[in-house]
Amino acid sequence: MTKTTRAARALPIQRRTLLAAGVAGWMTASPVFDAVAATAKTTYGAADFDAWAERTAAARMKSLPEHATRMQYFEGPTQDRLDGRWDDLSRASALADLARDRRALAELDRFPRESLTPTQRTSAALMAWALQQDVAEAAFFDHHYVFEHMEGVHVGPITFLVQEHPMRGARDVRSFLRRMEGLAALMDQGIARARAAQVRGVLMPRFITATTIGQIEQFVAVPPAANPLVISLTERMAALPDLDDAARRRVRARAETIVAKSIAPAWKRGLALMREQLPLTTDDAGVWRLPDGDRFYAARLRANTTTELTPAEIHAIGLKQVARIEGEMDGLLRQLGYADGTIEQRFRKMDADRQPTGAAPQGELLDRYTAYLRDAETRARLIFDVMPKAPVEVRREPALTEPTASAHYTTPAPDGSQPGVFWAPLAGPTYEIADMRTLVHHEAIPGHHFQLAIQMEAKELPYFRRRAAFMAGSAYVEGWALYSEQLAVENGWYDGDPVGHLGQLYGALFRARRLVVDTGLHAMKWTRQQAIDYGITPQEVDRYVTWPGQACAYMLGRLRIEALREKARQQLGDRFEIKQFHNTVLLTGDVPLTVLEQVVDAWVDSRRSAGSGSANAAP
Repeated sequence: MTKTTRAARALPIQRRTLLAAGVAGWMTASPVFDAVAATAKTTYGAADFDAWAERTAAARMKSLPEHATRMQYFEGPTQDRLDGRWDDLSRASALADLARDRRALAELDRFPRESLTPTQRTSAALMAWALQQDVAEAAFFDHHYVFEHMEGVHVGPITFLVQEHPMRGARDVRSFLRRMEGLAALMDQGIARARAAQVRGVLMPRFITATTIGQIEQFVAVPPAANPLVISLTERMAALPDLDDAARRRVRARAETIVAKSIAPAWKRGLALMREQLPLTTDDAGVWRLPDGDRFYAARLRANTTTELTPAEIHAIGLKQVARIEGEMDGLLRQLGYADGTIEQRFRKMDADRQPTGAAPQGELLDRYTAYLRDAETRARLIFDVMPKAPVEVRREPALTEPTASAHYTTPAPDGSQPGVFWAPLAGPTYEIADMRTLVHHEAIPGHHFQLAIQMEAKELPYFRRRAAFMAGSAYVEGWALYSEQLAVENGWYDGDPVGHLGQLYGALFRARRLVVDTGLHAMKWTRQQAIDYGITPQEVDRYVTWPGQACAYMLGRLRIEALREKARQQLGDRFEIKQFHNTVLLTGDVPLTVLEQVVDAWVDSRRSAGSGSANAAP
């Protein structure tokens, strides 16, 4: 029952190292950046900042063609070129990006904080955060698993083409084929990265390597005509008005040839490497076993939580939250007649008793998800007055990734060609029924769809922030989504639905357990089985093993947003309005939570000054 968003991982940010120090300084004092900034001699003001920021963001996005496609960041030939390319995985590219980011940090330091507008200060703080994390990432270039089973080089690009590459006309078909043609080179970059990491003592755990081997074996076992890329391309171009049947047949034949002569041989090279590495791996799950693993994990926690909390402190917060939530669940379970056994056993029994009947219930479940989605749209109008213009819908996860996928959300295309999509894995044979409503609130309304689509549509924000050229990791995005789950409870969305309420509580319990398990695996040397025994499914445990620290963002992010709301409520009293608080958070967009706190404090001050007036403008 993972709730994660691909948009939050759109840049390589999820796998980058964030530095918390210095960012909040952009809101309160002049920043002090890398020593290279000392070479800067010219100081600029507010009139120069916006143009500089957009140029800097554009240079960044040109090095991230997948994200540029997702955001449709450019126009004309520039976007067309990027739509046919992949992100460069090579060390040389990483070093070039590092040099570019160091230069940008030095240039950013030429803009004194006091010379900038509030919106510009927030933009500068976000950019400082992202650029600093890029610089810090250089120390851990080899620590990230290139062939991990969630979004590794062998599966992530396939998912991207099937789910996110646009398909509006013949031009997109051509770029789809160019990307197919580039997959072999991308795989070879991944192989080179994985071999270099092996030399440094970085290998995936045995159980992750085995999963990856199975994924690649499945991919290469089918004939080219049945390859998921060929199938997806064929299905998606069927309705395109600027391709006739003969053109579609030629495209399909070309795609099958690329699979047979280029992609399949490359994937077999990756498979050979994984089989070669498998005997060298161990079942040790945590990154503590890697060279400098403790420092790597500390950086991952800073990256994902935007705090300086230690693993021990996060572990303790998790234990406290688990005890609190289990106490609340106990009362509801007893009301429904489930009094015997642990909370986990009773919840699972309750869910098992509500499994759908019939051989293929996926259609029924998708209809139920859609009904919950439309209900949430209606209810949200009572506590939000800024709503996304882009639509959102529920779709089933594609077959290739469904066995290992988690529920997730993809952003709408900026040009309106694709809606926001909540992707629901429905592989069966059992289904998580109780948390269906909560998944909708997390992934779609008022969770990820509100946060990400509103940010994309917010004209108050500069273009580069609307199109997410700089992002702040998982704490804001996932914290908002989990806050949204709790918001639904507070506003009566589960009234008359105790099963759904238990699903929401179990989701919160799940995130609290994550704090315990993630720190247990990576700092306290827990085994994979210990994590499973704590109440986390093997699939989820493997995710935490693969992305250290990311799972801690949810609960810690939610707790910070709730704390900011309570602080504002206490300071404003009768002048506090929940819609305006939500406006402030959503119209700020993705920022480190340290920066969000400064923005909320400024909103509170403006409300005090304005008396009963409104203060809805985004910073």
